[in-house]
Amino acid sequence: MGNLLFLFSFLLFALMVSGNHETGRNASATMIVGEKGRIGAIVDVSSRIGKEEILAMHMAIEDFNSLSNQNFSLVIRDSRNDPNLAALAAKDLITVQQVQALIGPQTWEMASVVAEVGNENQIPVLALANEIPKWATERSKFLVQASPSQLNQMRAIAGIVSSGDWHLVNVIYEDSDLSTNGVFLYLVHALKDVGAEVGQFVGLSQFDSDLFSELEKLRRGSSRIFVVHMSFKLALRLFEIANEMGMMGKDYVWITTDSFTSLVHSFNVSINSILQGVVGVKSYISERNPPYHEFYLRFCQRFRLEHFDEHNNEPGVFAVQAYDAAKTAALAMSEIQDKGNDLLDKIKLTDFQGLGGKIQFKDRKLAPADTFQIINVIGRSYRDLGFWSDKLGFSQDLQENSSSSLLMKELDNVFWPGGSLKTPRGWVVPTDSAPLRIGVPTNSMFKQYVRVEEDPTGNNLTFNGLAIDLFKAMLDYLPFAPHVFCPFNGTYNDLVKEIYLKNFDAAIGDIAITTKRIGHAEFTHPYSEVGLVMIVPTRKDTSNKALLFTKPFTVTMWILIAVVTAYNGFVVWFIERNHCPEHQGSMFDQAGAMLCSSFTTLFSLHGNRLHSNLSRMAMVAWLFTALVITQTYTANLASMLTVQKLEASISNIETLQKINASVGNGKGTFVKTYLEEVLDFPAESIKSYTTPNDLVDALRNKEIAAAFLEVPFAKLFLARFCKEFMIAGPTYLIGGFGFAFPRGYPLLRDVDKALLKVSESGKYRKLEESMIGSEKCEDTDVKDESSSLSPNSFFILFVLSGGVSTIALTLYTISAHKSCVQQNAIWRLMLAVIKRWRNHNRGFSRRVSDLPQTELKNCPKATNLQIQV
Repeated sequence: MGNLLFLFSFLLFALMVSGNHETGRNASATMIVGEKGRIGAIVDVSSRIGKEEILAMHMAIEDFNSLSNQNFSLVIRDSRNDPNLAALAAKDLITVQQVQALIGPQTWEMASVVAEVGNENQIPVLALANEIPKWATERSKFLVQASPSQLNQMRAIAGIVSSGDWHLVNVIYEDSDLSTNGVFLYLVHALKDVGAEVGQFVGLSQFDSDLFSELEKLRRGSSRIFVVHMSFKLALRLFEIANEMGMMGKDYVWITTDSFTSLVHSFNVSINSILQGVVGVKSYISERNPPYHEFYLRFCQRFRLEHFDEHNNEPGVFAVQAYDAAKTAALAMSEIQDKGNDLLDKIKLTDFQGLGGKIQFKDRKLAPADTFQIINVIGRSYRDLGFWSDKLGFSQDLQENSSSSLLMKELDNVFWPGGSLKTPRGWVVPTDSAPLRIGVPTNSMFKQYVRVEEDPTGNNLTFNGLAIDLFKAMLDYLPFAPHVFCPFNGTYNDLVKEIYLKNFDAAIGDIAITTKRIGHAEFTHPYSEVGLVMIVPTRKDTSNKALLFTKPFTVTMWILIAVVTAYNGFVVWFIERNHCPEHQGSMFDQAGAMLCSSFTTLFSLHGNRLHSNLSRMAMVAWLFTALVITQTYTANLASMLTVQKLEASISNIETLQKINASVGNGKGTFVKTYLEEVLDFPAESIKSYTTPNDLVDALRNKEIAAAFLEVPFAKLFLARFCKEFMIAGPTYLIGGFGFAFPRGYPLLRDVDKALLKVSESGKYRKLEESMIGSEKCEDTDVKDESSSLSPNSFFILFVLSGGVSTIALTLYTISAHKSCVQQNAIWRLMLAVIKRWRNHNRGFSRRVSDLPQTELKNCPKATNLQIQV
């Protein structure tokens, strides 16, 4: 059958080369006088790409001949997009037309068979296929990739997906293109980097007559993001059918790759009307390049004359690549005399600035393209949204100082299918699908999180617990498909694996998030606290109590008491120092008396020994403060002595390992594996339990020395056994409970948002408080340890005492000053009187002594006067 097909293709090719087109330029084989060499080209003559490539290659040869005074010619053969015809055309060009180099074809299927022919005849083949596998260039020594790889466009597509906050995409491709394996591997990695993945790969063929059924399968799914990677003809057929099915409207997203988008300049109005809202990645050609601008003007003029039936006359990237490839071949041929290895070596050494960029080969390949245009089909044509480049990401222009971002927010607004500017959410809830099967564990250790019970009739199951209530609360913020809870009696690892096996569509409950489980499913953000702790029995505190008497007050409080006491003692001493003999004496004796009086006032007022009302006032205020302080101290100290102090019986896991103690954990959880692989506990020393009561009994009976529980479980456990057990050692930051969904689940981000809304609204906190509050502590007589009291507790009292003492000291100082002033005035008056009297007495005595004695005898009154005086 294969031989008949090859024979049929050969006869078809014979008819083709003998037809009327042989007289035209496209198949010219006429020898030209003085011709130096021939370059063969294999293209699809009837396609837009072929038309652009033929004109561009002829222009390249003409330009080269005119500039270098050479005489090269171009021989074209039509492949009609058939690999067999392409192979026959290659043989004809090499054996009959005697070409020295081959250019084309456009697809890898045809390029691969042409490369084999070229390799057999040692003729270099400059392939214009965008992607050539590495093994192909290694096997075909004469194969040269003359067009840059477009793999980086997959990163641009991943950026578009990330900008829309989408996480699941469907890829539709042409299954006859064998180079797609490497392309899609690159796409998968690029999507993974932005937190997305491919839901389905759908391969279509040009000969597939039932595209409708394939699209119908995609429409029934939840994802509405489609990446189209196929040739123009098949892609256009796909869009026409999708438009008829209503898949080009609102909520849909279509992203096209370079192989289709780079022809967008040639689309007519009818095609654009179908493609409304499509976003595409297009190869970038710098229009600032002067040679390109000159080529652009000449190309448009000639293309209009030769192909007046075409809608648009502008050259695309395929014309530019063909021009540079023809120039590369002509340049190499002009520098050699023989064909074969010499020509191949010259091609590999090519180095010039082409229309599309630098033409320089490494391992017979051009440097990959790193810049692309992002376009949006809207109205009668399309518009440029901006650029994506390897260096900048998305940007409006390619200047180094231009604003850029990893997301499309830097570009113009996108008109999505349906004409909306709002970014589609990218998924829908399937209405015609079966209800979602949600797995629920039945063997949860703490039934407060998940409880699965039969109703009294035994016919139905009821699902309760915090995890179930949280899931139901989440549904208030998330449109969700109909679902049904399915009990699962197995380990949590097996429950998550059931999602991977597609037996469950999701799983909810107290499911800890671990690395192993992430390999089978994707989890929401943890809705509980994260961590693993060690629970151990408690024992009485046997630590040193020598300084327990100082604990009722803080250090600051003790210092402040001493300062205020000394201050009040100083005030009383200062006021009473002139009235009390014990306050007299040397400075040392007075200081001792002051301190003694300061502290004795804490126990008695000594009011009868105080002589000043001011000192009594200061003493009363301080005694009131001292009374409150001493009573508070006594009460706090008594509380500390009566409260039973507890401490952990084992403080760390090193102690457990040294004594080779057994430890416990919940059955079916990840904790056992963590204890073995991370904390290095021997497997035989780890025991699993199914209920909290079993765990408590094991701890009480000393069957195990400690238990390891996740933090949410530990809170429940200690809420019930609040005195007998306690947490010891560090918290290991692992785990955290979450809901599990299939990998790439499109609603996962929305589920996370719904969980955040439940938390932010306070509903989750109320659910958790209600759950923990329902647990009654079995040790109801436990009292909290009293803490040491600080000066803040007695601030008003200290202000009162210090203020009263300060006022008393101030008043006394003022009174003493006034008394001193008055006393000084009296003394001055007395001294003046005494001095006056002395002066008067001295003058009178002198006058009396001057009289004769006879006169004195006759004057008894005078004598009496003197005596009286």
